[in-house]
Amino acid sequence: MSPEPDFRFAEKADVPLILAFIKALAEYERMQDQVVATEALLEEWLFDKHGSEVLFVLEHGREVGFALFFGSFSTFLGRAGIYLEDLFVLPEKRGRGYGKALLRKLASIAVERGCGRLEWSCLNWNEPSIGFYLSLGAQPLEDWTTYRLEGASLEHAAS
Repeated sequence: MSPEPDFRFAEKADVPLILAFIKALAEYERMQDQVVATEALLEEWLFDKHGSEVLFVLEHGREVGFALFFGSFSTFLGRAGIYLEDLFVLPEKRGRGYGKALLRKLASIAVERGCGRLEWSCLNWNEPSIGFYLSLGAQPLEDWTTYRLEGASLEHAAS
């Protein structure tokens, strides 16, 4: 990976690629049978209704990972946040820093937008991802499997 990978936001023409990433993630998480998303649904909810955003990380102009996220809100903070629904890097591209780059970019977007937090959930069995998230300074919430970057950790991840 180059020191500063390229990123781009998804466009409507990327719907087939987004669905392919979702299916690959579902395979990794052993949840293929739960994917009911279709290209039509993704187009409607991502682009017509603007329900979420998709960010790609690129290697030599080719998409090697994606993050799907949307806005959340904390009543306690009185500010919006970002909820990361999915983060996935192609298996053959793992270990090159693309996952970390995506999370740092999302943290940067959260900071730029004035958000108070970036949070996500992780399957309890997914030890490699849990270790990765902890290495960034994310902390599991008590009695939840949700991870959060906020305050100094969010600022650090964004830098």
